Formats: sequence, C-alpha cells, structure tokens
Amino acid sequence: MRQRILVVEDEQGISEPLLEHLTREGFDAEVAGSLQDARTAYERAAPDVILLDVMLPDGDGRDLAREIRASSDVPIIMLTARGEEIDKVLGLELGADDYVVKPFSARELVARIRAILRRGAGTARLGPITVGAITLDPGARTCTKNGKAIELAAKEFDLLHYLMANAGTVIRREQIMDEVWDPHWFGPTKTLDVHVSWLRKKIEDDPTKPAYIVTVRGVGFRFAPPDAP
Repeated sequence: MRQRILVVEDEQGISEPLLEHLTREGFDAEVAGSLQDARTAYERAAPDVILLDVMLPDGDGRDLAREIRASSDVPIIMLTARGEEIDKVLGLELGADDYVVKPFSARELVARIRAILRRGAGTARLGPITVGAITLDPGARTCTKNGKAIELAAKEFDLLHYLMANAGTVIRREQIMDEVWDPHWFGPTKTLDVHVSWLRKKIEDDPTKPAYIVTVRGVGFRFAPPDAP
C-alpha cells in the first residue's frame, strides 16, 4: 500500500513540484492549499505524514498542528520560510516531529519522511516496556503511568521508547539524535531539549526535579532504572 502524504502548502511553485517528486518516490500525495482544505482532507482519509506550511491564507499552520495533536500522533513536518530558532522551538513544542526551512531540497525532505516512517515501523515489533510506574507499548503506541494514559506526540513517543529501552544507561546526546531523529539531522540541537522538556511535563511528578529522565551534564540523558523513581 502506498503511504499517504498530505502536503498543506498554498504556494503552487512549491506544492506542484513537491507533489510530482513525492509521487515519483512512490507516495500517494495530496495537496491542500488552506487550513480548511487540510482539515477536510485529514478527516476524509488519515495521512501517514503531514507536511505543514506555517503561513497559510486562512491562518497559521501551527494552529492545525495543535488541533491534530489533541487526538493523533501522526508525524508532522513543518515547512516554513522563517528560520529563527524561536520559531523552530515553538513548532516543536506544538508537537511537530521535524522542521524544514524553505528553500529546501526535495530529496532531503523525502529522506526525512522515510526516516520518520521507518522508525515508526521498526518500533512496532518490540514488546511493552515497564520502568517504575510507566508502561510503554510500542506496538499499540500507548503509554501509561500508574495505569493512566499519557498522550504523546509521535517524536515524544519515539524518544521515550528509546530512553526506556536503554533504562539505566547514560546515552550521549549525539547518539539520541542519530537514533531518534536521523544520522544526517541538520536541525538545531535545541530539538532534543525541547522534547525532553515536554516529556518531563507529561511523565514526571515534578518536572523541575525529574526522577525518570535524568540529565547527565556534558554527556546526555539517562532514563532511571526500574527501582529509582
């Protein structure tokens, strides 16, 4: 089955060649030129990945990202002409999995799409992991703490899965970026810190004093062993 990509982009000079490239690469791509068209397309058939422009004629793409994240962990890659770090961080905090600044290479974008899809497929083969009060089921893409469901964005889930699978081990920042993002990641290193911050807000009793995701200064992070929290 061809994987479906929803391209939310109003500039035809970008959307049309991107649509052609995605089709040649074997994807079933559809273009929506506005937030309203995007909502309609999303409700009609859930995509495997969403490429979402920030500036659209009827609003801000980040509003749509926020809406989607309320009920789905479908991967979202933000497309924008704005390259300031604060804009990237805001998009990531809303639940985006990646952030590409225009102009971008269609080949690089496809590589990022495939990396996201590959990671999602790979984790589905692993069984549930329990560390302390937290249980993560990669196959069902669910996470609970003391039996209560925790809603996670796709990249948050992948990061937590990687950390929990290596519980008790100090993992270098570079290794996390390679495994959870991409070995050829060109985005800001702030990406990892943003996702760790959001995970802590969701799984820690006190995010300011984390018991699960522990920072090892100058090295990386360690997910606490089962008896630590």
